Amino acid sequence: MASRADEFSSARRDVLRFAAASLTLLVSRAGFAAAPSILGVRVWPAPDYTRITLEHDQPLKFSHLLVKDPERLVVDLEGVELNSVLSSLPNKIIDSDPHIKLIRAGRNKPGVVRLVIELKGEVKPQVFTLQPVGAYGHRLVLDLYPAEAPDPLMALLEKGEKSAGRDRGGAKEPGAKPDIARLVTIVLDPGHGGEDPGAVGRGGSQEKAVTLSIARRLKARIDAEPNMRSVLTRDDDFFIPLGLRVQKARRVQADLFVSVHADAFMKPTARGSSVFVLSENGASSTAARWLAQRENAADLIGGVNIGVKDPYLARTLLDLSQTATLNDSLKLANSVLAQIAAINTLHKGQVEQAGFAVLKAPDIPSILVETAFISNPEEEKRLNDEAYQDQMADAILKGIKQYFAKNPPLAKSKLA
Repeated sequence: MASRADEFSSARRDVLRFAAASLTLLVSRAGFAAAPSILGVRVWPAPDYTRITLEHDQPLKFSHLLVKDPERLVVDLEGVELNSVLSSLPNKIIDSDPHIKLIRAGRNKPGVVRLVIELKGEVKPQVFTLQPVGAYGHRLVLDLYPAEAPDPLMALLEKGEKSAGRDRGGAKEPGAKPDIARLVTIVLDPGHGGEDPGAVGRGGSQEKAVTLSIARRLKARIDAEPNMRSVLTRDDDFFIPLGLRVQKARRVQADLFVSVHADAFMKPTARGSSVFVLSENGASSTAARWLAQRENAADLIGGVNIGVKDPYLARTLLDLSQTATLNDSLKLANSVLAQIAAINTLHKGQVEQAGFAVLKAPDIPSILVETAFISNPEEEKRLNDEAYQDQMADAILKGIKQYFAKNPPLAKSKLA
């Protein structure tokens, strides 16, 4: 007959087994609750690169592999269900995507969803994660860069040669070069893009769309000038990191850099246009400091792979011994501000300064134009008005031409 001690020991073992079973159940339920769910899928095709973004509510495990013949990128997502959101990804690929032919999504094995991305050519993918920021949750980002990145300067020169050939009736001798004088190259930078919408007005207008529309209108006007040409840092709805915008301007040996914005402020009553130049010694006003901090956060929202280091670019951004460049930036800014004053109220009566990362090219006069406050309901309507966009483009061009009339560009190589 069992003793009371044996009975107690047996009962204790039963309690422990029940507790262990309960704990296992709790862990299982917790594990199920923590399984990531795909909340959104977005694709941003562009000649520079195509970005695929998978937004999810929890961190997820993944692996990826490049496969040859034909070129494919295979991505495995662990612990993810093939829900309707993820199943919609293949339908988001357009025929004109420069890099992706198609995507297949399906269950590879229990608990693993596999994405097979068929490519149009060789790519150098960057696959990385982003922590929640702003309106976004966790994000897995697939950036598909062409193996041979296009040279923006060569593309610009080829475009110029084709244009010169058309001007002479389309006939060109093999190896002939266009007979052109010194051309002024102006880089136009439409703020934000892709994952980063920029400021959003009360009516739903997105800064990234407004800036691109104004920049395109300005580009058309500059390109119509006999001694000017322009380059857009982005010509569609995709994200360009702030440092890369600066790098693009330097690679095409730009004479000027003009960044176009339509920002917001904490109060909807803020109104008026502004022109900014770089300051490394503090902002010229509280509003200027706030705007610069907001713009410099674009990389966090748009999504930059911090694992990729560019020593050349790092040196560029640290080389701020640019007194002459800053003086030219101020001259350009004052010329543009004077012209903008004829079409809109000015937020401040003078050029402002703040530490905008996108203005840090050490050898290119650079300005940032706040065309109006999209957070102001009245100005939001104007920013969406094509007539106002045309007026803004005209005003900026007049300011640029006025600047060059007083500050002729230095001589460069004919093709540079």
